[in-house]
Amino acid sequence: MRRRLLTVFILIAGLSLGGSTAVAQQYATWTGLTPCAQPELSAYLCGELTVRLDRGDRRSKTLDLPVLVAGNPQAKRTMLMLTGGPGQPGPSLAPRVLRAFEGIKNDYRIVMLDQRGTGANALNCPELQEERGGNDLRVPSRVAVLACAATLGADREHYATTDTVADLEDLRRALAVDRWAINGVSYGTYTAQRYAAAYRSRVTHLVLDSTVPVDSFRAELVETFGDFARVLRDVCATPGRNCPGDPAADLSLVLRRDPSLGPKLLEAVTMVSYVDSARFLFAPEALHAAAGGDNTRLQDLFALVDQFSGAPASEYSQGIQAATLCLDLDFPWGGAQSPEHSRARKADRAVSKFTPEQLWPFNAAAARSNGEMVMCENWPKVKDPEVRGLSLRGVNALLLHGERDLGTPLVWGLEAHRDIPGSRLVVVPDAGHSLQVNGAGTVRQTVTEFLLR
Repeated sequence: MRRRLLTVFILIAGLSLGGSTAVAQQYATWTGLTPCAQPELSAYLCGELTVRLDRGDRRSKTLDLPVLVAGNPQAKRTMLMLTGGPGQPGPSLAPRVLRAFEGIKNDYRIVMLDQRGTGANALNCPELQEERGGNDLRVPSRVAVLACAATLGADREHYATTDTVADLEDLRRALAVDRWAINGVSYGTYTAQRYAAAYRSRVTHLVLDSTVPVDSFRAELVETFGDFARVLRDVCATPGRNCPGDPAADLSLVLRRDPSLGPKLLEAVTMVSYVDSARFLFAPEALHAAAGGDNTRLQDLFALVDQFSGAPASEYSQGIQAATLCLDLDFPWGGAQSPEHSRARKADRAVSKFTPEQLWPFNAAAARSNGEMVMCENWPKVKDPEVRGLSLRGVNALLLHGERDLGTPLVWGLEAHRDIPGSRLVVVPDAGHSLQVNGAGTVRQTVTEFLLR
């Protein structure tokens, strides 16, 4: 990802767990913690952190970020749990997510929050939300992208990960925590690494589950394509699976016959990996039939992906997905402030340089016109400050990765492992995405042992 300036304006002091506390220079305020009002969250404590949208302007409007605290509120240790997306909420997912942390609930205060633009106060772009729902790779229409950008207006420059990192540091101070563990899942791992790079001395442990690397995640996604072939073949080698052919070769043949299907097949296979990493539903059979000229089962697969892709903004905000990714990702045309008229030409030229071997089993269309590329190509020009100094040297890190994860492919986990000297990488055979919540007890035990060291 492009490197952006990590300098943030955090001038706060004197925070506690008690009542409402105003912060120096009014960059943030904190309500303190009281029992959560929502019946489903009654077992936890809740509070609200209010931050400035634009940290460089004390006249800027404010954002309210709901915070939830579980585990042992009096514990000496604290862990911040970051959900993914970008676009997922925090507190509303607590009943499901916190089951993964039974092993540390007596020793840790566990904190979750709605990151800016998510959850209770999610950025809502109705057209874009309707088109993409909870799907990262669905190709949006230009009309929906432009409507979303118009809804956010100039505010869209304040939803980069840099802004979220500053919010997290406000939260640490609000909770009167000197040092804490950071645990991120999926895109939450990117935010976690960015925080650890900016505030290394404040991080005791870093857990990265289904990792997005900070330096090698490019929107063309070509570096991940080889993992798709490996995983599809691995699924079909599972005893009792009995696939009718080589699914990677079948996928490649389908795209030779209809290159325009590249983005749709990339989306569909990725979503299937989230839903059923063990067997991949009937995707290999659909690919084999389509390779033979019968697209019926492939269309059934697309329809099924449509069914489980829907989500409201409160569950997965496509407004924040666009605003954040279009600031954070690497693109062939440069950053979000690059001239809009030259983006298509630069993208075409960059993708034309990939060899068929690099693209296999997908094609140039999957790289050039996947949902992230199309969305951000159409996202209007916006200020995009540079980040420097993303070193994670010396951070105490545990990385967890599912061998069959295609949402955050294993190649990303390996890259992140190389970028964090001394880190430990645990690869779980036959497993998919979000291992702590969806994985076996052995994963949770590994995390517990790491965090209690």
